[in-house]
Amino acid sequence: MIERSLSRTRNELSEFLTRHRRKLTPADVGLPSQGRRRTPGLRREEVAVMAGVGLTWYTWFEQGRDIQVSQKFLLGVAHALKLDDAECSHLFLLAHKRPPPPEAHQQVSVTPRIQQLMDELPTRPAYVFNLRWDVVAWNAAADALFGFSTREREVRNLLRMVFADPELRRRLPAWRDDAPRLLAQFRYDFAIAPDDPTMQGLVTDLQDLSPDFRRWWNAPDSAQAQRGLGCVQTTDTGPLVFHHETLIVDAHRHLRMVVYFEQSEPG
Repeated sequence: MIERSLSRTRNELSEFLTRHRRKLTPADVGLPSQGRRRTPGLRREEVAVMAGVGLTWYTWFEQGRDIQVSQKFLLGVAHALKLDDAECSHLFLLAHKRPPPPEAHQQVSVTPRIQQLMDELPTRPAYVFNLRWDVVAWNAAADALFGFSTREREVRNLLRMVFADPELRRRLPAWRDDAPRLLAQFRYDFAIAPDDPTMQGLVTDLQDLSPDFRRWWNAPDSAQAQRGLGCVQTTDTGPLVFHHETLIVDAHRHLRMVVYFEQSEPG
Protein backbone atom coordinates (compact mmCIF):
# COMPACT_ATOMS: atom_id res chain seq x y z
CA MET A 1 0.00 0.00 0.00
CA ILE A 2 2.80 2.46 0.95
CA GLU A 3 4.76 1.65 -2.22
CA ARG A 4 1.72 2.28 -4.41
CA SER A 5 1.13 5.61 -2.65
CA LEU A 6 4.75 6.70 -3.12
CA SER A 7 4.70 5.59 -6.74
CA ARG A 8 1.51 7.52 -7.40
CA THR A 9 3.01 10.67 -5.84
CA ARG A 10 6.11 10.39 -8.04
CA ASN A 11 3.93 9.99 -11.11
CA GLU A 12 1.93 13.08 -10.13
CA LEU A 13 5.16 15.03 -9.64
CA SER A 14 6.45 13.94 -13.05
CA GLU A 15 3.19 14.87 -14.76
CA PHE A 16 3.06 18.21 -12.93
CA LEU A 17 6.59 19.22 -13.98
CA THR A 18 6.19 18.02 -17.56
CA ARG A 19 2.90 19.81 -17.98
CA HIS A 20 4.24 23.14 -16.75
CA ARG A 21 7.45 22.84 -18.77
CA ARG A 22 5.48 22.20 -21.96
CA LYS A 23 3.17 25.16 -21.32
CA LEU A 24 6.06 27.62 -21.61
CA THR A 25 7.66 28.89 -24.79
CA PRO A 26 11.19 30.29 -25.11
CA ALA A 27 9.68 33.77 -25.49
CA ASP A 28 7.87 33.36 -22.16
CA VAL A 29 11.20 33.15 -20.33
CA GLY A 30 13.22 35.54 -22.48
CA LEU A 31 15.01 32.92 -24.60
CA PRO A 32 15.48 33.33 -28.35
CA SER A 33 13.32 31.14 -30.56
CA GLN A 34 15.35 28.67 -32.62
CA GLY A 35 12.78 27.57 -35.13
CA ARG A 36 10.16 24.88 -34.86
CA ARG A 37 10.56 22.31 -32.09
CA ARG A 38 9.64 18.67 -32.27
CA THR A 39 7.86 18.87 -28.90
CA PRO A 40 6.05 21.83 -27.36
CA GLY A 41 7.44 23.88 -24.53
CA LEU A 42 10.89 24.29 -23.05
CA ARG A 43 13.62 21.68 -23.10
CA ARG A 44 14.76 20.12 -19.86
CA GLU A 45 18.23 21.62 -20.25
CA GLU A 46 16.68 25.10 -20.53
CA VAL A 47 14.73 24.63 -17.31
CA ALA A 48 17.82 23.27 -15.55
CA VAL A 49 19.93 26.29 -16.57
CA MET A 50 17.28 28.80 -15.48
CA ALA A 51 16.77 26.93 -12.19
CA GLY A 52 20.51 26.80 -11.54
CA VAL A 53 20.57 23.00 -11.15
CA GLY A 54 22.30 20.15 -12.93
CA LEU A 55 20.62 18.70 -16.02
CA THR A 56 20.96 15.09 -14.86
CA TRP A 57 19.54 15.88 -11.44
CA TYR A 58 16.62 17.83 -12.94
CA THR A 59 15.93 15.05 -15.45
CA TRP A 60 15.78 12.45 -12.70
CA PHE A 61 13.56 14.77 -10.66
CA GLU A 62 11.13 15.28 -13.54
CA GLN A 63 11.09 11.53 -14.19
CA GLY A 64 9.90 11.01 -10.62
CA ARG A 65 12.94 9.12 -9.46
CA ASP A 66 13.42 8.64 -5.72
CA ILE A 67 15.99 11.39 -5.12
CA GLN A 68 16.31 14.00 -2.37
CA VAL A 69 16.22 17.66 -3.41
CA SER A 70 16.72 20.79 -1.35
CA GLN A 71 14.41 23.70 -0.72
CA LYS A 72 16.72 25.87 -2.85
CA PHE A 73 16.41 23.35 -5.69
CA LEU A 74 12.61 23.43 -5.54
CA LEU A 75 12.44 27.23 -5.42
CA GLY A 76 14.79 27.41 -8.41
CA VAL A 77 12.57 25.04 -10.40
CA ALA A 78 9.43 26.95 -9.36
CA HIS A 79 10.98 30.20 -10.56
CA ALA A 80 12.14 28.68 -13.86
CA LEU A 81 8.68 27.26 -14.56
CA LYS A 82 6.99 30.54 -13.54
CA LEU A 83 4.84 28.84 -10.93
CA ASP A 84 2.52 31.03 -8.89
CA ASP A 85 2.31 30.68 -5.11
CA ALA A 86 -0.35 27.96 -5.18
CA GLU A 87 1.56 25.95 -7.79
CA CYS A 88 4.81 26.36 -5.88
CA SER A 89 3.13 25.04 -2.73
CA HIS A 90 1.80 22.07 -4.69
CA LEU A 91 5.31 21.34 -5.98
CA PHE A 92 6.63 21.31 -2.40
CA LEU A 93 3.82 19.04 -1.28
CA LEU A 94 4.55 16.56 -4.06
CA ALA A 95 8.32 16.61 -3.49
CA HIS A 96 8.68 17.20 0.25
CA LYS A 97 5.19 16.30 1.54
CA ARG A 98 4.96 19.81 3.06
CA PRO A 99 4.46 23.35 1.79
CA PRO A 100 7.37 25.79 1.52
CA PRO A 101 8.16 27.47 4.84
CA PRO A 102 7.44 31.20 5.21
CA GLU A 103 11.14 31.97 5.53
CA ALA A 104 11.65 30.80 1.93
CA HIS A 105 10.56 34.31 0.87
CA GLN A 106 9.05 33.28 -2.42
CA GLN A 107 8.90 36.03 -4.98
CA VAL A 108 5.27 37.12 -5.11
CA SER A 109 3.79 37.38 -8.58
CA VAL A 110 0.47 38.18 -10.21
CA THR A 111 -1.48 36.07 -12.66
CA PRO A 112 -1.01 36.65 -16.41
CA ARG A 113 -4.53 38.13 -16.61
CA ILE A 114 -3.75 40.74 -13.96
CA GLN A 115 -0.58 41.67 -15.82
CA GLN A 116 -2.57 41.82 -19.07
CA LEU A 117 -5.12 44.08 -17.40
CA MET A 118 -2.40 46.53 -16.40
CA ASP A 119 -0.74 46.34 -19.81
CA GLU A 120 -4.05 47.22 -21.46
CA LEU A 121 -4.02 50.54 -19.58
CA PRO A 122 -1.22 52.05 -21.67
CA THR A 123 -1.78 55.66 -20.57
CA ARG A 124 -2.57 54.96 -16.92
CA PRO A 125 0.26 54.04 -14.55
CA ALA A 126 -0.66 50.96 -12.53
CA TYR A 127 1.23 48.74 -10.12
CA VAL A 128 0.53 45.95 -7.65
CA PHE A 129 2.03 45.87 -4.18
CA ASN A 130 1.74 43.65 -1.14
CA LEU A 131 1.05 44.37 2.53
CA ARG A 132 4.64 45.52 3.02
CA TRP A 133 4.32 47.82 -0.02
CA ASP A 134 6.83 45.85 -2.09
CA VAL A 135 5.95 46.53 -5.73
CA VAL A 136 5.55 43.10 -7.38
CA ALA A 137 4.11 44.01 -10.82
CA TRP A 138 3.57 47.11 -12.95
CA ASN A 139 2.80 48.31 -16.46
CA ALA A 140 4.94 50.34 -18.86
CA ALA A 141 3.37 53.65 -17.86
CA ALA A 142 4.20 53.06 -14.19
CA ASP A 143 7.71 51.97 -15.10
CA ALA A 144 8.24 55.17 -17.08
CA LEU A 145 7.07 57.20 -14.09
CA PHE A 146 8.88 55.36 -11.28
CA GLY A 147 11.58 53.20 -12.89
CA PHE A 148 10.56 49.98 -11.16
CA SER A 149 12.43 47.76 -13.62
CA THR A 150 15.75 49.52 -12.91
CA ARG A 151 15.57 48.81 -9.17
CA GLU A 152 16.69 45.68 -7.38
CA ARG A 153 13.81 43.64 -5.96
CA GLU A 154 15.02 44.25 -2.39
CA VAL A 155 14.56 48.04 -2.72
CA ARG A 156 11.52 48.03 -5.00
CA ASN A 157 9.32 49.17 -2.15
CA LEU A 158 7.13 52.25 -2.53
CA LEU A 159 7.73 53.57 0.99
CA ARG A 160 11.48 53.07 0.70
CA MET A 161 11.44 54.84 -2.66
CA VAL A 162 9.45 57.80 -1.34
CA PHE A 163 11.35 58.25 1.94
CA ALA A 164 14.87 57.11 1.07
CA ASP A 165 15.44 57.87 -2.64
CA PRO A 166 16.67 61.48 -3.01
CA GLU A 167 16.28 61.42 -6.81
CA LEU A 168 12.62 60.43 -6.62
CA ARG A 169 11.99 62.90 -3.80
CA ARG A 170 13.19 65.75 -6.04
CA ARG A 171 10.53 64.72 -8.56
CA LEU A 172 7.69 64.92 -6.02
CA PRO A 173 6.60 68.56 -5.77
CA ALA A 174 3.94 67.68 -3.19
CA TRP A 175 6.22 65.40 -1.15
CA ARG A 176 5.33 67.10 2.15
CA ASP A 177 1.67 66.32 1.53
CA ASP A 178 2.02 62.91 -0.14
CA ALA A 179 4.57 61.25 2.15
CA PRO A 180 2.59 61.55 5.43
CA ARG A 181 -0.57 60.41 3.64
CA LEU A 182 1.17 57.30 2.38
CA LEU A 183 2.51 56.66 5.86
CA ALA A 184 -0.98 57.06 7.32
CA GLN A 185 -2.25 54.34 4.96
CA PHE A 186 0.70 52.08 5.75
CA ARG A 187 -0.21 52.28 9.44
CA TYR A 188 -3.47 50.47 8.64
CA ASP A 189 -1.57 47.77 6.75
CA PHE A 190 1.03 47.45 9.50
CA ALA A 191 -1.77 46.88 12.03
CA ILE A 192 -2.81 43.75 10.10
CA ALA A 193 0.54 42.05 10.78
CA PRO A 194 2.38 44.02 13.49
CA ASP A 195 4.42 40.99 14.59
CA ASP A 196 5.62 40.10 11.09
CA PRO A 197 9.44 40.42 11.13
CA THR A 198 9.53 41.68 7.54
CA MET A 199 7.09 44.49 8.41
CA GLN A 200 9.05 45.35 11.53
CA GLY A 201 12.29 45.25 9.55
CA LEU A 202 10.97 47.72 6.99
CA VAL A 203 9.92 50.17 9.71
CA THR A 204 13.31 49.85 11.42
CA ASP A 205 15.17 50.41 8.15
CA LEU A 206 13.10 53.45 7.23
CA GLN A 207 13.54 54.99 10.67
CA ASP A 208 17.29 54.67 10.16
CA LEU A 209 17.18 56.00 6.60
CA SER A 210 14.73 58.89 6.97
CA PRO A 211 14.44 61.40 9.84
CA ASP A 212 11.03 62.43 8.45
CA PHE A 213 9.77 58.85 8.56
CA ARG A 214 11.11 58.41 12.09
CA ARG A 215 9.48 61.62 13.32
CA TRP A 216 6.10 60.96 11.70
CA TRP A 217 6.04 57.27 12.66
CA ASN A 218 6.50 58.14 16.31
CA ALA A 219 4.04 61.04 16.27
CA PRO A 220 0.22 61.00 16.41
CA ASP A 221 -1.19 60.49 12.93
CA SER A 222 -3.39 63.25 11.54
CA ALA A 223 -2.90 62.91 7.78
CA GLN A 224 -5.52 61.64 5.35
CA ALA A 225 -4.58 58.15 4.14
CA GLN A 226 -3.82 57.42 0.47
CA ARG A 227 -2.04 54.68 -1.48
CA GLY A 228 -0.66 56.69 -4.39
CA LEU A 229 1.33 59.84 -5.09
CA GLY A 230 -0.62 62.96 -5.94
CA CYS A 231 1.97 64.80 -8.04
CA VAL A 232 5.03 63.56 -9.96
CA GLN A 233 7.47 65.68 -11.96
CA THR A 234 8.43 64.35 -15.41
CA THR A 235 11.09 65.62 -17.81
CA ASP A 236 8.76 65.62 -20.82
CA THR A 237 5.56 67.24 -19.61
CA GLY A 238 6.37 68.76 -16.23
CA PRO A 239 4.38 67.93 -13.09
CA LEU A 240 1.50 65.49 -13.47
CA VAL A 241 -1.33 65.52 -10.93
CA PHE A 242 -3.15 62.26 -10.19
CA HIS A 243 -6.19 60.71 -8.56
CA HIS A 244 -6.01 57.00 -7.67
CA GLU A 245 -8.22 53.96 -7.44
CA THR A 246 -7.27 50.81 -5.55
CA LEU A 247 -8.42 47.33 -6.64
CA ILE A 248 -8.04 44.14 -4.60
CA VAL A 249 -6.06 41.63 -6.65
CA ASP A 250 -5.66 38.85 -4.06
CA ALA A 251 -7.22 39.34 -0.62
CA HIS A 252 -5.46 36.31 0.86
CA ARG A 253 -2.00 37.63 -0.08
CA HIS A 254 -2.97 41.29 0.47
CA LEU A 255 -2.17 42.26 -3.11
CA ARG A 256 -3.65 45.55 -4.28
CA MET A 257 -3.47 47.34 -7.60
CA VAL A 258 -3.19 51.14 -7.61
CA VAL A 259 -4.26 52.82 -10.85
CA TYR A 260 -3.32 56.46 -11.51
CA PHE A 261 -5.74 58.81 -13.28
CA GLU A 262 -4.20 62.03 -14.50
CA GLN A 263 -6.05 65.29 -13.92
CA SER A 264 -5.23 68.54 -15.68
CA GLU A 265 -5.42 70.72 -12.59
CA PRO A 266 -4.67 70.07 -8.91
CA GLY A 267 -7.58 69.60 -6.57
